[in-house]
Amino acid sequence: MEELLKHVDRISDQQDSMLATITRLCDINSGTLNLAGVKKVTNELVKLFEPLGGDLQLIDTMPWSVVGDDGKRTEQPLGEIIHIIKHPEAEKKVMLCIHCDTVYGIDNEFQKCQMTAGGQLNGPGVADAKGGLIVMLEALKTLEASALAGKIGWEVIINPDEEVGSPGSTSFLRSRAGGCDFGLLFEPALPGGGLVSWRKGTGNFTFVVRGKSAHSGRDFESGRNAIVALARLLDEIDRLNIEPDVTYNVGRITGGGAVNIVPELAVGRVNVRVCNLEQQSGVEIDFADLVEKYNQLDGISVELTGSFSSPPKALEDNVKPLQHRIARCAEALDIDMTWQGTGGACDGNKFASAGLPNIDTLGPCGGHIHSMHEFLIPESLVPRAKLVSLILLGYAAEA
Repeated sequence: MEELLKHVDRISDQQDSMLATITRLCDINSGTLNLAGVKKVTNELVKLFEPLGGDLQLIDTMPWSVVGDDGKRTEQPLGEIIHIIKHPEAEKKVMLCIHCDTVYGIDNEFQKCQMTAGGQLNGPGVADAKGGLIVMLEALKTLEASALAGKIGWEVIINPDEEVGSPGSTSFLRSRAGGCDFGLLFEPALPGGGLVSWRKGTGNFTFVVRGKSAHSGRDFESGRNAIVALARLLDEIDRLNIEPDVTYNVGRITGGGAVNIVPELAVGRVNVRVCNLEQQSGVEIDFADLVEKYNQLDGISVELTGSFSSPPKALEDNVKPLQHRIARCAEALDIDMTWQGTGGACDGNKFASAGLPNIDTLGPCGGHIHSMHEFLIPESLVPRAKLVSLILLGYAAEA
């Protein structure tokens, strides 16, 4: 271990450089649907990762099929995936993955980075997840600069659509999972620097309810109110919140128009979180039963779209050796390490469901993600990069 620690010393003075690169990337808006901004960040990342060598390709994503407030389905184009493979002939291979998109759209007022009075970097995507991109880059630089380069193969995937559930990149992620032995993902660390041990699964579902319009004064009785039917359906869903492990969040309702017209269309959107596949199956059955029930109402039709895009990520036995290795590396670097489950989901869920054991919170420390108060702790950058470097070097040394 002492010999490996010498390799990671090269990172010790890289905080300012890493912070400057993160700031530059975060000052470019890359909200998922800002395709021009995502492309600009993609180009910057290609410049940063190209010196590592390897086979770098830009992969087109599948379009995102979206049900609008009018109940109609449209195809939303998404950005490109950066895919790099190096040392594919190595016996042991690692997948490294993180996204380059953010939740902050082009019209969001939160666009630029600034240092706070407390010495934190406040900015869009500093923690989630452009800070993680640079931690990953610095660790790969360290590996490739060492005498152990080539002893472990690595594959990088940087996708442009994680913040909307990775609809355009999921199939590619799953297709690559079988080619590696384990995965490291760079979502931000938990508060205090801890790592996620398990994650809930999540699904987004859309209920499109159609009724029959009518004049609310002259012909009210012949109308069939889509909003009322949807409201009753969503109330039944909300009443399913009877245990903390499974949560149903009615997040958005649209429909109707002039109040003297019986509304013929209403659209409701629901997010669900589950801990295991049995619960996931139960949700799917309950939703199918509700659709069948409401489709039997006179003059009412219900269409359900959506799925569990990120299945539950349980703490499986194949992950525990990776956890133990990371704990040993953290101890060698005098980093306190804790593990905790979370209700959030990420692309680590998708890799796990495809059979790839992974740890997915190896990015830097920060907080308040998905808000204008999002921040990164600069002092966490070097320790996290050292930790990932030591993980990679340790595997390479055993080859």
